[in-house]
Amino acid sequence: MQPMLGVDIGTTSTKVVLYDANGQVAASANHGYPLYQDLPGMAEEEPAAIFKAVLTGIQAVLPQAKQPIGGISFSAAMHSLILLDDAHQPLTRMYTWADNRAKAAADRLRALPQAHQLYLNTGTPLRPMTPLAKLAWLAETKPNLLAKARWVVDIKSYVIDQLTGQLVMDYSIANATGLFNLQHFDWDPLALKLAHIQAEQLPRLVDTTAQVIGLKSALATKWQLNPQTPLIVGASDGCLSNLGVNAIEPGVAALTIGTSGAIRVVTDQPQLDPHGRLFCYYLAPHRWVIGGPVNNGGNVLKWVRDTFFDGASYATITQLASQVPAGSHGLLMHPYLNGERAPLWNADARGAYFGLTAQHTRADLSRAALEGIGFNLVQVAKLVQQLTGPFKSLQATGGFANSATWRQLLADIFATPLVIPDSFESSCLGAAVLGWVSLDQVTDLTAVAQLVGHEQIVTPDSSAVATYQRLYPLYQELTTAYQPLFGKLAALMTKKD
Repeated sequence: MQPMLGVDIGTTSTKVVLYDANGQVAASANHGYPLYQDLPGMAEEEPAAIFKAVLTGIQAVLPQAKQPIGGISFSAAMHSLILLDDAHQPLTRMYTWADNRAKAAADRLRALPQAHQLYLNTGTPLRPMTPLAKLAWLAETKPNLLAKARWVVDIKSYVIDQLTGQLVMDYSIANATGLFNLQHFDWDPLALKLAHIQAEQLPRLVDTTAQVIGLKSALATKWQLNPQTPLIVGASDGCLSNLGVNAIEPGVAALTIGTSGAIRVVTDQPQLDPHGRLFCYYLAPHRWVIGGPVNNGGNVLKWVRDTFFDGASYATITQLASQVPAGSHGLLMHPYLNGERAPLWNADARGAYFGLTAQHTRADLSRAALEGIGFNLVQVAKLVQQLTGPFKSLQATGGFANSATWRQLLADIFATPLVIPDSFESSCLGAAVLGWVSLDQVTDLTAVAQLVGHEQIVTPDSSAVATYQRLYPLYQELTTAYQPLFGKLAALMTKKD
């Protein structure tokens, strides 16, 4: 293999990893950018700031390559949306998946008679996160702005266009827009009509291993690269995270907890939830990722830190939580501090502690929060298993995998062995593997098994498993009881405001 750059354009930062000819990490860089949340529901970022982070990251790691690189392969967060003018300049900031202002538009889409057919066409739940919902919202609230848009793109399409002058979008990112027909591998006419755009406004569709040739000469000179160095378009970060932790075989699920979280399993053909609660996204030929995303992951632990611990380190908090027995002395937490996608798909969802007594401490509150995140992900996992069958192992990725307390707690809550690969930045590694496949330097995606490195296996503790299996039905019962109350509370607060 030739060295490969894996570039992961994330929600809060861009990671760039240089892999050497043996697939080992040779260098890495990580550059962040601001998230603008000036209005209720807003979650926007500046495309120029993200592009600068990409350039800075590539510039930082390239000089450490000991031989010419084979290519630059990309991963990116799903559901991003940018409107461009004729000159390919942004008319808007980037709307991220977390921007919730399209809630009313999404509600109206779900109320349409064609709503379920639209989900079956696209594999994407009809929710505010999607570009489809955001375009419908813009058509209602800012029709003049939408009318000015010559191009409707995602952040990866924008970055590759800035690097090469070519607008393309891979099937994986397109699949997550809500505008892509997963049966026909083309834009869906019904979705386009509801989004108030034309197919001609969207980038050219390509496979995830497609190469874009023609790096702009100024960048090629600056980076001392051949202008013909291929840029591999790559896929979405969630799909590539599965690949990067070697969770691409039947029964092997990827469990991710970063700021948010997800459960994902790879199958050989599309599988759709009859109730539209799970996504089905393309990764590569005969590789489809089935799963559900949650809004509430590490951001809940951050809230615990900021609220109860005055900014103490996460290590301190998890160490305290480790001293509390499974079940947190009878305290349950529903972690819906940021609304929720799967399993509730309810932007009005709110968090709650249940079972509080005067004897509970900050340590109990902390452990209950970690357990609540886990229980919520178990609810998602059970939906996935209805389609794909039971899990034989969970491949762990995300910041939580660095904590022994979190690792053991999740193995116990899932009652399933938790496997932690040594692979660094799983989405970057997944992008790199796609790059090597594109260049015919590995035969197929299964080559990742030789690249993820040593794996640690966390075995469930039978005593803790028994406790969690007694508590989980109560957690579910409370979830069901809370659901009709979320909307009532939201309506009261809206009226008050």
